[in-house]
Amino acid sequence: MTDAEGGPVRAASESLNPAAMRKQYRREGLEASALAAGPMEQFAHWFAEAARDGLYEPNAMIVSTAGADGAPDSRTVLLKQYDRRGFVFYTNYASRKGADLDANPQVALLFPWHPLARQVRVTGTAEKVPREETAAYFRTRPHGSQIGAWASDQSAVVPGRATLDRAYADLAARHPEGEEVPVPPHWGGYRVTPRTVEFWQGRENRLHDRLRYVRSGDGDGDGEGWRVERLAP
Repeated sequence: MTDAEGGPVRAASESLNPAAMRKQYRREGLEASALAAGPMEQFAHWFAEAARDGLYEPNAMIVSTAGADGAPDSRTVLLKQYDRRGFVFYTNYASRKGADLDANPQVALLFPWHPLARQVRVTGTAEKVPREETAAYFRTRPHGSQIGAWASDQSAVVPGRATLDRAYADLAARHPEGEEVPVPPHWGGYRVTPRTVEFWQGRENRLHDRLRYVRSGDGDGDGEGWRVERLAP
């Protein structure tokens, strides 16, 4: 191993050497003939399997954006809904990701289901969901999460943790448990309409199976308008 300047770095043990970390994937393969007609149906199959296998937060996904300056950024966000139209997550619209999506709605999603040696990779376009849809979801959130959406000026620099705790305490006093919390105007959902959805299955010798749905027309997420192509690993 080397440091940032190319000099040797002594690892605590050989087991901590990233170059020596290897897993041999041996799961069954993935054939195009076994795929569902559309990517959202196939995603539903794999998502159900991930949940049944007890994966921690199978709805956790990495959301990658790029702003007007082209600089990329990634973060983990929780998927809150999916259907034939796409994938939905919620956030503060004034956050870094919100600013990026305002300038450039192109987005990539990644579901890293490592214990299953699987990934789902999505590219598409994000747009805000209607306010009534945001409000309906907001009402399902725990009271503390509703208060947190008001208390945190997401992505802004703060002097310290005490600032957040103080803001939360003030808002919790104004909106005690059992009282309706208004939906923040700066908070809401994005729906990512997929352009491509790739299903990645780990195989032996790094010869992984990669099957990608590509939107080829105006079809929906469950059939017509998609073609499937195999990618080299």
